[in-house]
Amino acid sequence: MMSQSEAEKPSNSILPRHVAIIMDGNGRWAKGRGRPRHMGHQAGAQAAEVVIESVARRGIPVLSLFAFSSENWSRPQGEIRRLMDLFRRAMKQAVPKLHENGVRVSFLGDRSRFPEDLQVKMGEAEQLTAANSGLHLNIAAGYGGRWDILQAARGAAQEVADGRIRPEDIDEAALGRKLSLSGLPAPDLFIRTGGERRISNYFLWDLAYTELYFTDCLWPDFDADALNAALADFSERERRFGGVGREGAESLA
Repeated sequence: MMSQSEAEKPSNSILPRHVAIIMDGNGRWAKGRGRPRHMGHQAGAQAAEVVIESVARRGIPVLSLFAFSSENWSRPQGEIRRLMDLFRRAMKQAVPKLHENGVRVSFLGDRSRFPEDLQVKMGEAEQLTAANSGLHLNIAAGYGGRWDILQAARGAAQEVADGRIRPEDIDEAALGRKLSLSGLPAPDLFIRTGGERRISNYFLWDLAYTELYFTDCLWPDFDADALNAALADFSERERRFGGVGREGAESLA
């Protein structure tokens, strides 16, 4: 059932086509409650389910969640093992529900360092949901923005080496087609929870003109109301993409 905050949301609000989120603050949420870090990650997974449902209900086409960065492999092995177990449970429990609700699931990032069973489950989830026409949910796992650009550049370089294209054929569009978000709109709205004010190697190419929204709210506490606040903030912004905007146009008239 739609919550009161969702029901009161103006129908004419401008919604983004693509929302990208860094889900930050699980560890601090747990520490503040005297709980182990893995309980913060569990609470964060529950928050993700709420946000996915809320985004889908609003008809936003694409949602990308930064679940595990390329830098996260440097965390303590015990924490990584618990995160992998959490991924396994999500694959078993969440993916069937997402499929039932018409959500298409994609995994973005370097999968080579994940346990083999998880690599298989990622592929199975993508195959199961490939024909779904609802929300396109991207899970960035083992992802880094620099890795993304690097693998795109290597792909283009290989095509030149193979004689399939010339170096001068590599433009922004050509390189963009080799990035992880190829075929999808660039994020219109970036949200980071947890109080940090940086993009932390997330979609470096694709965030060039994205509206950035930072909140002190820790991820496990981020709910439909918090999402509403971010969407309301986005709807009030004027996106100029290098142009002069409405006020500038009026002054030139």
